[in-house]
Amino acid sequence: MELVLTKYTGDPEQKKLATYLARGGYQALKKALAMKPEEVIEEAKKSGIRGRGGAGFPAGMKWSFVPKDSPKPRYVVCNADESEPGTFKDRLLMENDPHAVLEGILIACHAIKSHLAFIYIRGEFVYPAKVLAEAIEEARKGGYIGKKILGSGFDCDIIVFRGAGAYICGEETGLLESIEGKRGYPRLKPPFPAVEGLYKCPTVINNVETLASLPWIITHGSEAYARMGTEQSKGTKLWSVSGHVEKPGVYEVEMGYPFDKFLQEHCGGVKKGRKLKALIPGGSSGYVMTARETEGMLLDYESIAQKGSMLGSGGMIVFDETACMVKSISVITDFYAHESCGQCTPCREGSGWAKRVLHRIQDGKGDMGDVDLLLDIAFNIEGRTICPMGEALAWPLKSFVTKFREEFEQHIKDGGRCALPKT
Repeated sequence: MELVLTKYTGDPEQKKLATYLARGGYQALKKALAMKPEEVIEEAKKSGIRGRGGAGFPAGMKWSFVPKDSPKPRYVVCNADESEPGTFKDRLLMENDPHAVLEGILIACHAIKSHLAFIYIRGEFVYPAKVLAEAIEEARKGGYIGKKILGSGFDCDIIVFRGAGAYICGEETGLLESIEGKRGYPRLKPPFPAVEGLYKCPTVINNVETLASLPWIITHGSEAYARMGTEQSKGTKLWSVSGHVEKPGVYEVEMGYPFDKFLQEHCGGVKKGRKLKALIPGGSSGYVMTARETEGMLLDYESIAQKGSMLGSGGMIVFDETACMVKSISVITDFYAHESCGQCTPCREGSGWAKRVLHRIQDGKGDMGDVDLLLDIAFNIEGRTICPMGEALAWPLKSFVTKFREEFEQHIKDGGRCALPKT
């Protein structure tokens, strides 16, 4: 398999413009600028690439929603607010191959006739922001950003915008509110950003991984990209692997790669030879899976959905047989209770309520009714909020309690003590 995104990320020199150019960098931009914007959009559509930030919406189709006759400016926003617990693959690209990210952004700008792009990066990413800023300056001096790029009539600038560390600003409309200087409250949709986004202008928002894939697609052609992966899940995918594995890290494999083979050959298997107990395949906001549910699973959108979870952003968290599922969901719930923006009552009140119930169970003060209470809280959050953050808590909470109910009941019976062996 040819690596699309991580071929050179292990080389510390890759972040420099000279090295990037020596390896064919910005040739895809040159090729794209010789194409009509509509042709670039069509190429993205034919490649089958879907958004790698979690939603999995076809990128080329999203671009085509931008009104053709709007007199307003158009914007491209790169969502680099990688704050999903368990996900750290975008950071790898920004730190080690920043020009690939910039080139992808410029290609997207040309496709929708935009002349200004923003990289919205989470505030904690101090080093990646510095690397991107340096890369932008190098690219500007080299004639790849600014006026009449590569001698064409295409002008485009890129601005790095640092957020303040709010998880909710990873949601695309909360992100737009933040760039505009407002509190990061998600917006009601419609209108969708492609029609009315940043500053009420047509806006395309794509994830870092999505945009960084574009130079390869334009260079090698959409057909070459579409040949990788499965019928409905095209190309390659980055997986951030953490938890109880021998070799945590970021791995790139084709869509449709067998999970068991991936766990054993890429991640070195479950830590210390223990048994797999559970898995969250796409980041902490998804449904947890039992070990049995992962049997025969392929790493693509459809297979994971058929198994009852979601690919999400590819933040794979592995749990071995020593993992306490009560403690695990309690930590996840603490995060979402802290990060709720407070705009929607079900999320604001429900997340805090779930947090208190879980702490009560661990403190030995719970009763059997608390188990069903947690399910009731999840039910009353799901589908009742403006943005998907409500589901980001409700889905893992519901699945942890449903699939590992005996552990919650055991904690209550034993006064909060966990029966699992200490490691």
